[in-house]
Amino acid sequence: MKEDCIFCKIIKGEIPSSKVYEDEEILAFNDINPAAPIHILLIPKKHIKSLAELKDGDEKVIGKIYQVINKIAEKQEFKEKGYRVIANCGKDGGQEVEHLHFHLLAGKQLGEKIV
Repeated sequence: MKEDCIFCKIIKGEIPSSKVYEDEEILAFNDINPAAPIHILLIPKKHIKSLAELKDGDEKVIGKIYQVINKIAEKQEFKEKGYRVIANCGKDGGQEVEHLHFHLLAGKQLGEKIV
C-alpha cells in the first residue's frame, strides 16, 4: 500500500466507499462522479501504479478482475445488454489516480465507439 494513494486509503477503510464487491485481492465500488448510470471502479488491493507497471505474477489479479466484472454484470443484470470496461494508463491516457483501476460503465447506450 502507498501512504498518499486515495485508492489505498479506500482499501484500508480510511475513506468510505460504496462497495459493490470485495475479496482478499480486489475491491469494487461505485464511482463518486459517475459517467454512466452504472459506474463501478475495480482495483487490485496490491498497489500497482498502472498497466505500464505490471510485474510478473500480476496477470493473475488482472484476470480475476475481469471475472469479477462478469459476476457484477450478471448480478446487477446488465450482462445481456452490455457494458464498457476502460483502463486508462498514464497521463496521456487519461489516468488521474496512480493506482491501477478499471472503469465498468453500463446502464445506458454508451456513446460513440472508441475503436
